[in-house]
Formats: sequence, C-alpha cells, structure tokens
Amino acid sequence: MRAWFVEHGRDLPWRRDGFGAWGILVSEIMLQQTPVARVIPRLEQWLERWPTPEALAAAAPGDAVRAWERLGYPRRALNLHAAATAITHNHGGMVPEDVPSLLALPGIGEYTARAVAAFAYGHRHPVVDTNVRRVIARVVLGQGEAGPPSTRRDLAAMEELLPADPTDAQSTNAATMELGAIVCTARKPLCQECPVRDLCQWRADGYPVYEGKRPAPQKRFEGSDRQVRGLILAELRASDVPVTPEEIVQVWPDSAQRERALDGLLRDGLVVLSGADYELP
Repeated sequence: MRAWFVEHGRDLPWRRDGFGAWGILVSEIMLQQTPVARVIPRLEQWLERWPTPEALAAAAPGDAVRAWERLGYPRRALNLHAAATAITHNHGGMVPEDVPSLLALPGIGEYTARAVAAFAYGHRHPVVDTNVRRVIARVVLGQGEAGPPSTRRDLAAMEELLPADPTDAQSTNAATMELGAIVCTARKPLCQECPVRDLCQWRADGYPVYEGKRPAPQKRFEGSDRQVRGLILAELRASDVPVTPEEIVQVWPDSAQRERALDGLLRDGLVVLSGADYELP
C-alpha cells in the first residue's frame, strides 16, 4: 500500500517537503469536516497572512474568524487562534511535537495531536480519521461500514497495522487515509483499483450488507441553527463597524431561532457586544 501511495497519492500542500509543523496543524484543523478542495485556497491565504503561530497570536481573534470565511464550524478559527497564543507563550513559538503537549493546546483533540506528531515530526503514532476507520472495517473486519467511532478501539486497530519503523509508519498512516479518500470510498468503492483488494475481508465475503450500529445522522443544514449562525457571522464579517440589532433582525425571520443562534455565538465567543451592537471579537 505504501508503494501505491507513492505513485497515486495526491499532491497536497501539507504533504510536500518543508511544509512545517505550523502549516500541518492549520491544515488538520481546517480539514475537519471540510472537503480538501475548499481547504487548499483558504490554507494558502491563511499561511501567507499568518506564517507563524506568533503572527496569528498577535492578531485579534475576530481577524481569524473573518479570515475563516465559509469553511464552516467557525469555532475552529477561535480554537486555532487560542492554540497559536498558547504555542507562542508556552512553547517559544514552536509547535510542540509530543502528543500530551499537543493535547494540552486549546481545541486540539486526539486525532489532530497524533496527526501533527506523526506527519510534522515523524513520530510513530496511529492516526485515525473517518477514511482510515472505513478501510480497517472493510479490509480487516469484513464490514461495509465502520460503525460509531471509539477512540480506544480505533487507535488499537490502527496500531496493529503500523510497521515498527517510524518512517514506514508515517507512510502507512498517510496511505491508509488516501486509500479511504479516493479508492475505498463510502458509496462507490473502486475495488478493482485497490492495492489491497486481495487482502480485503469484505470483498472475500462477497460484500455483505452492514447491519451493525451506525453513527447518528447529521442534521440538515438548511433551516438549522447552524445556518442561522453562519448568516449572522457573514453579516458581521461584511461590516467594518458594529452591526446593530435592527440589522441582525433582517438576517433571519424566525425571531426565536435567530435569538437562539445569536445567544450561542455570544456564548462561544464568536460574537461580542459593542455597546448595544454586535461585532467579531
């Protein structure tokens, strides 16, 4: 599979030599629940503006939220700003390389910590995302789907597949992710192009229908509080001055939902009061 990855892996910015730990950290946070094609141009703009943690930490949190634009889940922008501040103050501006120190950064979870340690610093850690979970479920377990996630179980399953050599382990992590992203896809897997098809238990068993537990379905975006939050943030991003309550009213007709979304943004720190008006932090 590693040989397949060398030949067929996509040329993505964060895979290039010299990309750096800060760039990898930013990319991993941007890639959470956001397609690669949407991330690449925003990542390039972000790193041009803030090439180091110190540069981002020196900016206002609202600048990060504004630059995030439509990547979705804008709380990630505040988390990234907070992480940059912690890196600047606690680590001399250098992204830490051990998992415990990475986990101690604001907004950094199990996946991101291990991804940075593995891909930025070459340490041997299992790195598990949705694509990896699907590959393991099919190839190893003979299941068409991975079922609900379990950090302990998923990390243990990937740990068993990693070579002892750190460099080979890093390549195996990346190759497994890429396999799930472009070949062993959720809806239309390209089994004839798969480099491990002869090892795949799901294929050997005749592609049995998955009957196990499934993750809870994601709620519709249209008409959701998430959509209203996004519309309010878009209004604030587009304005160079605080936005009045009267202008907020124009964003969404349902007053109860609009107020609920606005209250959530205030609690999350994505919006702050400026007198009686609203602005980015």
